[in-house]
Amino acid sequence: MSEAPELRNPRAIAALIREIRGVSETIGRKITLMEVCGTHTHAVAAAGLRQMLPPGVRLISGPGCPVCVTPVDYLDRALALAALDTTTVCTFGDLMRVPSSRSSLERAHAEGQPIEIVYSPRDALQVARDNPDRRVVFLAVGFETTAPTIAAALAEAEADKAENFLILPGNKVMPPPMRALVEDQELKVDGFLLPGHVSVLTGWECFRFLAEDYSVPGAVVGFAPADVMRGVANLLHQVEKGNAEIANLYSRVVSPHGNQVAAKIVERFFEPVATNWRGFGEIPGSGLGLRPEFAHRDASLIEVELPPPHEPVGCACGDVLRGVIDPPECALFGTACQPATPVGACMVSSEGTCAAWYRHERLTGTTT
Repeated sequence: MSEAPELRNPRAIAALIREIRGVSETIGRKITLMEVCGTHTHAVAAAGLRQMLPPGVRLISGPGCPVCVTPVDYLDRALALAALDTTTVCTFGDLMRVPSSRSSLERAHAEGQPIEIVYSPRDALQVARDNPDRRVVFLAVGFETTAPTIAAALAEAEADKAENFLILPGNKVMPPPMRALVEDQELKVDGFLLPGHVSVLTGWECFRFLAEDYSVPGAVVGFAPADVMRGVANLLHQVEKGNAEIANLYSRVVSPHGNQVAAKIVERFFEPVATNWRGFGEIPGSGLGLRPEFAHRDASLIEVELPPPHEPVGCACGDVLRGVIDPPECALFGTACQPATPVGACMVSSEGTCAAWYRHERLTGTTT
């Protein structure tokens, strides 16, 4: 099927649903598909796509929310930095309410700690320019999509000799955790809906290892309902035929090798490092650390006293991120843990799986 010009056309979606049902019946067994993008998570929930799928197709969410996978010890370090004299911490707003071992950035800010919400890394650089007597630390959290803007801010800081601008490296890249997912003995994924935004930057070929090394198919898809359903149909056809390839169904913006200009500026400042993911632990090569020549920009090298990392009691966010359980299977979901009183990161972030389920699916009785 060619790319649908009317991506929200109910008739197009209905035709895709019929196609999915037919292929599901032909396969004759339960198929589990996973999306690994927070925007997809909310697109699926908001459009009610999960309820449209036949019983033989299970669609689950993976580690597609960068705030959610950021481990608690990262927040502990951010708070310790904010407590230092003459240090200001700048962050995106969705990180403010994520619990640390003892508090949160939001609570620390309310108590008078110098923590500012910014909308871009360049905003944080401007804070540094406006306050030359203070060390300004930007919390560099995100996937491949935010790394180029952070690298651009670092390049600007280097050019301007703004020595008081630092980052706390926390960026992550998607291929390594996806390798961990297909190797997870507790989880059996038959195919992946691959992240559209990330693929614009990386290109789709970085996911070829799924098909070549593990015989697991993937499909890069956009974010309209028809985009997602076309991806589901494509993956089911691949399973039906015993194929395993990476299909680019978002070719209007995704190319094989992505944005090389962005890749070069990221490579100038960052190198792959092992890093911790909530729910997964340490994954080799899954983080972006500053290169040694930019150590003067690395706030993780500042000595601070940290508490032992401690996740919220009863929170199953890690299992949700691995796709082992759906949000309603967490004992806290919808009771102690709600958007107004979030216990875990998956309920805090606008891209979190628990937040999506609570807003769109908690009253539908949907189970996957």
